[in-house]
Amino acid sequence: MSALSKEKIVVPVDFSGEIGRAIDVALELAGGDVAKLHLIHVLFPLDNVSPGVVWGGISDEKRKVAIQEEFDQLTKDRNVVGASVEIRFGNPGLEVAEFAEEIGADLIVMPSHGYHGVKRLILGSVAERVIRHAKCSVLVLRRTDAD
Repeated sequence: MSALSKEKIVVPVDFSGEIGRAIDVALELAGGDVAKLHLIHVLFPLDNVSPGVVWGGISDEKRKVAIQEEFDQLTKDRNVVGASVEIRFGNPGLEVAEFAEEIGADLIVMPSHGYHGVKRLILGSVAERVIRHAKCSVLVLRRTDAD
């Protein structure tokens, strides 16, 4: 067992192209033990005046079911069936840090989108918020497609 191996690793999942790499790195740090992985996706709460809410087509429950289906496909595709899956509502950075603390995580492994300038100002940085609030170590992976 490597000195870097961990018992509980949280991987925030945004279903971007970089998430597969984050899962692979986390699995390697877990010594190949899928049971040590805890995948989480955080949805922003619906606003009561959102068109989908007003017209009745969208609900938090429907969104949660859709995300669970995405998780089912992701865990099959990445060969991590058996990893713990968590779906929450709220601020992604804060919810990830809180979840990690709740389960006593050793590490959070997450990709970075690497946004700069106005795009970062508008979208914010989930990774930065996780780093600031997490009680455990955070490994942020640099984008592989960045120049």
